[in-house]
Amino acid sequence: MKQYRSLLSLVCAAVCAGAVHTGAAHAEAYSGRADVVAFANEMSESHGFDADALLATLAGAEYKQSIIDAISRPAEKRLTWGEYRKIFLTESRIEGGRKFLHEHARTLGRAEREFGVPAHVIVAVLGVETLYGRRKGSYRVLDALTTLGFDYPPRSRFFRKELKEFLLLTREENLVPDALVGSYAGAMGYGQFIPSSYRAYAVDFSGDGVKDIWDNPVDAIGSIAAYLSRHGWRQGQSITMPVNKPASDAADLLNVALKPYTTVAAVRAQGVRVNGVEDDADATLMHLAGADGDEYWLGLHNFYVITRYNHSRLYAMAVYQLGEALVEDLRS
Repeated sequence: MKQYRSLLSLVCAAVCAGAVHTGAAHAEAYSGRADVVAFANEMSESHGFDADALLATLAGAEYKQSIIDAISRPAEKRLTWGEYRKIFLTESRIEGGRKFLHEHARTLGRAEREFGVPAHVIVAVLGVETLYGRRKGSYRVLDALTTLGFDYPPRSRFFRKELKEFLLLTREENLVPDALVGSYAGAMGYGQFIPSSYRAYAVDFSGDGVKDIWDNPVDAIGSIAAYLSRHGWRQGQSITMPVNKPASDAADLLNVALKPYTTVAAVRAQGVRVNGVEDDADATLMHLAGADGDEYWLGLHNFYVITRYNHSRLYAMAVYQLGEALVEDLRS
């Protein structure tokens, strides 16, 4: 990867460039702000960073209003299921996924054997996240996490933690902080791992000594499988299924939470027909606004596992349906 460079050369480049914000509301360089200085000092005390060198790195971070705008209107919160589905269940995305399945069949088969996660689910995650690696994001991760960590109060605590994780991973993996790119939220590579997920779940599946989720699809495949496995994927179990509308007095069972909060037995008691699932199985009952009207779905444990990747039932449903579309012709 081209991201490698010594921290010393990075610091020198940042200092020489003297990068500062140019926006009227953000004219002061991040390195001159009291909250950023406190962050650098905490990283020095807790993790052994040189505070001055870290401030020089953060001096190169640029505030991006477009990042604030994007995170303020995520698709998962502003679109209906019908609108969301149209984005991800397209013929081109399905065909691209089938091609990826074919090209990486051996690696996907190994990932399925080692982690128990079906190949088509792994590929569907890649398809929804980055169109199989074609759209990995164009923001510098340093800009994204610094902007959100210090200038987005609703989630500043979360993103400041991710900035810490990012700095730790770049030190651990000998990566250059200002050279890595990703999404507006600081998610990186084929599978769009945030820094904490990279540190916890990324794997060197290719065996070359590097956990490269940016340019190596083999590592990306293994890392996604590892992520889902570590979050409790149950091999051979169903993910979700369409069901009939429940009884009119069952509204309190609909869309309560992403985590399973009821049982199949309780759902059946409301007149919902469920086949092939035991009464004591944990479940969620979902109502979605589809393109052709109301849809009702039963989410099972593996559906919840997918939502650990992105905390949205729309996201998990898109992964499920794209995955099913990828293998539909193989089953017929």
